[in-house]
Amino acid sequence: MESSGGRAESSGRGPRVLVVGSGIAGLGAAQRLCRHPAFPQLRVLEATGRAGGRIRSERGFGGVLELGAHWIHGPSQGNPVFQLAARYQLLGEKDLSEENQQIDTGGHVGLPSVSYGSSGVSVSRELVVEMASLFYSLIDQTREFLHTADAPVPSVGEYLKKEIRQHAAGWTGDEQTRKLKLAILNSFFNVECCVSGTHSMDLVALAPFGEYTVLPGLDCTFPGGYQELTNRIMASLPEGVIVFNKPVKTIHWNGSFQEALSPGETFPVLVECEDGACFPAHHVIITVPLGFLKEHLDTFFEPPLPTEKAEAIRKIGFGTSNKIFLEFEEPFWEPDCQHIQVVWEDTSPLEDIASELQHVWFKKLIGFLVLPSESVHVLCGFIAGLESEFMETLSDEEVLLSLTQVLRRVTGNARLPAPRSVLCSRWHSAPYTRGSYSYVAVGSTGDDIDLLAQPLPADGAEAQLQMLFAGEATHRTFYSTTHGALLSGWREADRLVALRDPQAQLPGPRL
Repeated sequence: MESSGGRAESSGRGPRVLVVGSGIAGLGAAQRLCRHPAFPQLRVLEATGRAGGRIRSERGFGGVLELGAHWIHGPSQGNPVFQLAARYQLLGEKDLSEENQQIDTGGHVGLPSVSYGSSGVSVSRELVVEMASLFYSLIDQTREFLHTADAPVPSVGEYLKKEIRQHAAGWTGDEQTRKLKLAILNSFFNVECCVSGTHSMDLVALAPFGEYTVLPGLDCTFPGGYQELTNRIMASLPEGVIVFNKPVKTIHWNGSFQEALSPGETFPVLVECEDGACFPAHHVIITVPLGFLKEHLDTFFEPPLPTEKAEAIRKIGFGTSNKIFLEFEEPFWEPDCQHIQVVWEDTSPLEDIASELQHVWFKKLIGFLVLPSESVHVLCGFIAGLESEFMETLSDEEVLLSLTQVLRRVTGNARLPAPRSVLCSRWHSAPYTRGSYSYVAVGSTGDDIDLLAQPLPADGAEAQLQMLFAGEATHRTFYSTTHGALLSGWREADRLVALRDPQAQLPGPRL
């Protein structure tokens, strides 16, 4: 076996490269390599019948519904997803404006237009503003433990609760207002669970929390659907590069594999698919979601991954955040309403009430966005964690029934017409995804993300860069985002280009 990374392929046609997964990381890597003459032999193996991965736009309810990624987070010049979307002319004029690019949200979700309490009475705007201000100032404080020697507590959740206890001790006013304030804060905890893709903020590590980087710009959406972006990248690839419905079973690496069609040539990697098909390769870029890696860690790699990398995969957090779309004949909300918050008045972040999920799962729902549309009336609800995974086990009819009861209760209108139809995402049940996105869990740090991103084998004695790793969970400062995923795909493509063509002028990270 050659030690030079298999540079002298006998066929003279350049190295054989496989990309596993056609989410935006895999597509980004493939597009970058296809533009380079050293990589004429490239294939992308996709487990499902469609490209895009966790970017998934579906036509429905008279418009486009984003079952996966929803926004460009931080749409400004430093964001490659924003730049590509602008280049492909997929964004609205306002979203492209300098003014929008310069807005600094601090990564915080905007205030709700209206807050409904579970007693059927709207919650005072003043109280919501006051609690939002407290909560987000505390979230900003959590980001400041990054460079301190030791964090006061292990998790973001424990820190927030400790601070809230101190603040609450100084609140004046009646017990009912105190309880309502805690209930509003609990709703913000649930929002943060959706943002972090976790069941509880108690699972999110405090010390590394500030490493996640928020880019400037007011988060924006794709008028024609996020998937237009991945469709455009896919359309730029040579025909036949992506092989659909080809789930990978095992990646055999550090070997010496042969193929009848290339006598005398050896390959360090052999990718074995579920259907028995085998693809020998010099390099494989693995872009599968962390949830899938966690579930198949014991069988996906042969020989098994080095202990440290396997440990990193186990330690980094990966949770579920889902959406519930409800279509109504007529809106029950005001014309200028954009965001409905739901506050469960019997909840508090300082108390854990043990209850069976089937009776309380909907209390994790943070509320609804009103989707922009002239002709249809659609709400998009967000829910994270084990409650959202429980929701996936229910039928659409059961979800519709539960949420109809919730909406009748919080609006105080027992005759509120039921939604006309419902559509739910089910990311935890998706066999090749097993959740939504990653977070730095208690017991892990940004070093684990970097460890996951390291190619194998680690030493240069064997054929080089046999397995490379990309995907949102491999980007230390932009994990959980589409731009983190895209940059990671480019990073690994550039790593291969640098190996095969050391004189190559690599494009900057900006395109």
